[in-house]
Amino acid sequence: MPKTIVQEFTKGLWEELPPFRLVLGLCPVLGVTTTMENGLGMGIATTFVLFGSNFLVSLLRSIIPQKVRIACFIIIIASFVTIVELLMQAYAYPLYLKLGVFIPLIVVNCIVLGRAEAFAYKNKVSYSIADGLGIGIGFTLSLGALGAVRELLGNGSVTVWGDFSYNLLTAFPSYHPFSFMVQAPGAFICLGLMLCVINAVGD
Repeated sequence: MPKTIVQEFTKGLWEELPPFRLVLGLCPVLGVTTTMENGLGMGIATTFVLFGSNFLVSLLRSIIPQKVRIACFIIIIASFVTIVELLMQAYAYPLYLKLGVFIPLIVVNCIVLGRAEAFAYKNKVSYSIADGLGIGIGFTLSLGALGAVRELLGNGSVTVWGDFSYNLLTAFPSYHPFSFMVQAPGAFICLGLMLCVINAVGD
């Protein structure tokens, strides 16, 4: 039985949740999730690129030559990454500075290229848009959740966006932040624990 557009969208929210179920795109997952704000910003940027590249690859799939399809995918993805990079420089410059090199690295993110190759190149536009949005939103929520947990344990607060920061654990005088949680080792530990919990729940 063929899947519906709703099913193609919702699979990215749990069944094929990129970092926790597919275990893909771990470079930005580990690198930028020191805060919830960084995680959400990176996720939104990736969602934009996923939406645009899936749409264009699916739209042009009948004229993209089989032998050079990967090169064509990379050109399409790079174009949308350039757009999102310029938009962030214009409207979210502080966040752009925080994310740094991880924005241009979306070009080689295996999630984006993988969806173009495995799905958009083989399916019609409506399904490809639903797939890109679902995977992108799932990725955004995953990065936001991981960033929130690391920031909460590492700093005692959660920064949702800009100056919207909530001091939660710091309200307790006896609380001492686990500073290593906002460093590289904390990223691996937190990701591993969340992978364990999510896959246990999923099974």
